[in-house]
Amino acid sequence: MNAGIIRLHEETGIPIIATNDAHYLTREDAETQDILMCIQMGKTLDDPGRMKFETEEFYIKSEQEMLALFPQYPEAIENTAKIAELCSMDFEFGHYHLPEFKLPQGWEDATEYFKHLCRKGFEWRYPNGTEENRKQLEYEMGVIEQMGFVDYFLIVSDFIGYAKSHGIPVGPGRGSAAGSMVSYCLNITDIDPLKYSLYFERFLNPERVTMPDIDIDFCIRRRQAVIDYVSQKYGADHVAQIVTFGTMKAKAAIRDVGRVLNLPYAEVDNIAKQVPFSLDMTLDKALELSKPFRELYDENETVRKLVDTARKLEGMPRNASTHAAGVVITKKPVYEYVPLATNDDLAVTQYTMVTLEELGLLKMDFLGLRNLTILDDAMELVRQEQPDFSIADIPDNDPEVYKMLCEGRTSGVFQMESAGMTGVCVGLKPKSVEDITAIIALYRPGPMDSIPRFIACAQDPKLVRYKHPLLEPILSVTYGCIVYQEQVIEIFRRLAGYSLGQADMVRRAMSKKKEKDIIRERESFLHGDPARNITGCVAHGIPEEVAQSIYDEILDFASYAFNKAHAVSYAVVAYQTAWFKCHYPRQYLAALLTSVLDDQDKVAEYIGECKNCGISLLPPDVNESGTTFTVSGENLRFGLAAVKGVGVGAVDALLAERVRNGPFTDFVDFCERMFEEVNRRVVENLIKCGAFDSMGYRRSQLLAVFGQVLDGIAAARKRNVEGQLDLFGMTAEEDAAPVTLQLPDLPEFSPQERMAMEKETTGLYLSGHPMDAYRQAARNRGAVSVGSILADFKREEGPATYRDEQKVTVAGIISRYKTKTTRNNTLMAYVTLEDDTGAMELLVFSRTLGESGNYIRENSPVIVTGKISVRDEKEPQIMCDTLRPIEDLEQELQRQPASAQATGSKLYLKLPCREDPRMRKIKLVLSMFPGEGQAVLYFEDTGTRVGTPCVVHPSLVAEMRELLGSENVVVK
Repeated sequence: MNAGIIRLHEETGIPIIATNDAHYLTREDAETQDILMCIQMGKTLDDPGRMKFETEEFYIKSEQEMLALFPQYPEAIENTAKIAELCSMDFEFGHYHLPEFKLPQGWEDATEYFKHLCRKGFEWRYPNGTEENRKQLEYEMGVIEQMGFVDYFLIVSDFIGYAKSHGIPVGPGRGSAAGSMVSYCLNITDIDPLKYSLYFERFLNPERVTMPDIDIDFCIRRRQAVIDYVSQKYGADHVAQIVTFGTMKAKAAIRDVGRVLNLPYAEVDNIAKQVPFSLDMTLDKALELSKPFRELYDENETVRKLVDTARKLEGMPRNASTHAAGVVITKKPVYEYVPLATNDDLAVTQYTMVTLEELGLLKMDFLGLRNLTILDDAMELVRQEQPDFSIADIPDNDPEVYKMLCEGRTSGVFQMESAGMTGVCVGLKPKSVEDITAIIALYRPGPMDSIPRFIACAQDPKLVRYKHPLLEPILSVTYGCIVYQEQVIEIFRRLAGYSLGQADMVRRAMSKKKEKDIIRERESFLHGDPARNITGCVAHGIPEEVAQSIYDEILDFASYAFNKAHAVSYAVVAYQTAWFKCHYPRQYLAALLTSVLDDQDKVAEYIGECKNCGISLLPPDVNESGTTFTVSGENLRFGLAAVKGVGVGAVDALLAERVRNGPFTDFVDFCERMFEEVNRRVVENLIKCGAFDSMGYRRSQLLAVFGQVLDGIAAARKRNVEGQLDLFGMTAEEDAAPVTLQLPDLPEFSPQERMAMEKETTGLYLSGHPMDAYRQAARNRGAVSVGSILADFKREEGPATYRDEQKVTVAGIISRYKTKTTRNNTLMAYVTLEDDTGAMELLVFSRTLGESGNYIRENSPVIVTGKISVRDEKEPQIMCDTLRPIEDLEQELQRQPASAQATGSKLYLKLPCREDPRMRKIKLVLSMFPGEGQAVLYFEDTGTRVGTPCVVHPSLVAEMRELLGSENVVVK
């Protein structure tokens, strides 16, 4: 090729340039690039047929190297440099490129229109507003105008107004924007900042000019309609979604490189498991923190090569996708600011969210919040009985709702349904939205340590202490504890004379642990700073030693303090979900189940909650079911769209037919009226799931004859068509005899068989669960639920209760299994175990398989002990040590004396020693369940027992079993 290019240059006189194809920076990166290609293609280095570069020359060469390659054509190198000099691209930072709001007819000044809407909204939000309230609004409008964000607020107010006017549920607020009176008056948020003592400066600070960030929660089902509206209003080429890159994490990089190097899986798995779990964990950090990992690295050459290669790949983009919520809106077409790409036919920016913000572009998060959809669906179900019902009519001080939360009945309540949150509710006994706000803010790593004090002070006001009387109006709402960022700001303002803007700057410095700023501000807090017009605590009559103590306490809490505006916003949603669950449990649980149909674990959890509420889940019914879950008297009815093989089109046709011509009178009537819309498979699945049970048929009978009925209808219709076509026939045939249903006298299937059919056709057990008969036996043996294990490992911040290699006991039904021969030529089995909370895979190796293989059968109820095994790319599994039928346990239980079967009010916990690292969490959790019962801690090393009062609540027992293992937790 080079010879041809040179010939063209010589013949035409066109200048020649020299280039080098570059795929990596240096020659040393060639091997890493080779490994990266293997990862992308799923190959190993020793695969002779894989795609690879034949040389190590595809790196960025220096000018000297290029001259050495083309010594006879130095002008080619010069021409390359000339082209590079002609290319110029500068990025402009610190300058905003906000879109222009399209004003309605009759308005020419955006600022005047903005102020008009704010003042109009003020009259609506504050019909009895004071002059001081009005001044706050004027102040905020002035700051927004001064900072150049008028169009921003108009744009946000406009599309939220569109959503609300079109019945699209919008969250009450999110983040610090809920602290703005302008946001409240423009109907952007529904949280009154005055009612909850929120600060505008936490959102927009005139002393720290940054782009406002208003994130909005929409109904997850209709979020796209709002994005479509924005695209239509500002032009499709002015709106784009934002790219996000999945990167190679520490453990995944080790596993990927190990696979490419063809190292034994067990060896690589052991190395990867030495990397500590943390969201921001890197291999360099792991080498510092993990002694076993460091020792493997230092002592084994293979491990060193594996880890060093993984370090080079760590953090590299693995895949590009569309950000779940991020949308950018621009004044000019988006491509004039940033490069674009397509992903799933959507225009996406090639820059990430952080870069877009640095370039001054308007980025917004259109978030989909499932709970808003649940609330909207529940409201629609309530409106079937009360047409005028509205969420806006819900009181925020309903004692029945708080009673429900105090009793720990939090399943399905937004933000409150984890075992830990349930414990805080039981201990704190919330009495207001403020209390729920505090729970949301406190239940995080760090602030959790102050929960015992918070609960104690909430229950006994005599324990509340203030270091100075000026703190009381600030901290009384949180029983003397610093919980919120807004409280930190207010302490600086009231006690030391900071402006709100200055106070927020200090709060930010503390949260980011900026040491120099923290040291400097201590002096200003104590004695003031005339240059910044700060008076200081001493000038306000606060003794210096007290002020020092207050500053130290602020410093301890500032990095943990939570944004109250966000906590309040979510507390309101949490209260609304709790209110529906308390007063309209059937409507709420129907909406809740509909929202999680694609998550079998959650469906199982909420079906269990239905049982706890005395609500039965009825199978689908052709005359009563809707598309999704609906209310049926005192129970819930399963939706038809969730039956496998029954498409949305068939369901819509069925519902329309019911409206036109009334309910189906019998099975034949259904088949005749729906003959064109449903096929044989659909009818079979409807029979199996119980959709015709209410007509009085046995499923066994219908399955035996439904094919004949459909064939008879088809034949009758064919005869009718042929009769119509015989236009010249002189003989009139008799009308075809109507299709009749001849039911054979067959016994109904057993309950277990019916449940298996329901599972097959809906993915769920509807008329019961095979575990129902064995649940108590499993609990007595200390089995934990499968769902609790899966949920813990799904936590974004990592598991809090379970850990890799922890020994657990679980019980359930074997839904499927398969055997496989290992590399050692031994047999193992992969067994899927399912209880009424979820499903989990068991790894059963040859020893256990030899002992228990006879018990591994589909639909067999078993109890299993084993160790949790966690791999990055898979959900947790259990390496099975023992597996036996649950019936064996039932027989054991029946042989025990009645006194041994009774449960009492003492909780016994066994630990190796007092220094066990789990003790801190045990104390914390026990403090969340104060009561008249007792927990007894037994320490094996000394044989001593320690008692402490608590309420032996099921959530507490579950939490302890998950923390210590079932064999170490006993209730007597």
